[in-house]
Amino acid sequence: MQLDSAVPMSAQTARFLLAGRIGFWGLWLLQPLWILLLAPPELGNPYLLLALLWLPLWLPLYGIVKAHAYTLAWANFIVMIYFLHSLTHLWVSDGLRQLLAATELVLASIMFIGCTYYARNRGRELGLKIPKLKDDPRR
Repeated sequence: MQLDSAVPMSAQTARFLLAGRIGFWGLWLLQPLWILLLAPPELGNPYLLLALLWLPLWLPLYGIVKAHAYTLAWANFIVMIYFLHSLTHLWVSDGLRQLLAATELVLASIMFIGCTYYARNRGRELGLKIPKLKDDPRR
């Protein structure tokens, strides 16, 4: 098996990687700005909320920087936190919090689409595939 960097990346795959990274870094920057500066929570400890919302973004950081297709694929599980958080705030908040929630939803959507299609395209370029059940010799 070749290293990821040994196989050339298509321009389309590179665009999806860029989109995934833009969404990721946008979320990564938005969380501390929102929680500590722009609209701190009215109830509870802002540092606890920051830990709950910002720390999950640190888990895929290395793989996103290194463009590992597998990491970008499972990072979509983490981005679901931000979909739920943003949709909840869009429903119950108003004013600045609603604007921040809309921004979070856009960034989460960009990250989700970019990561999904990057992982799919890059996996194909690397010759990786998930075997279908009908092809499984044990069945």
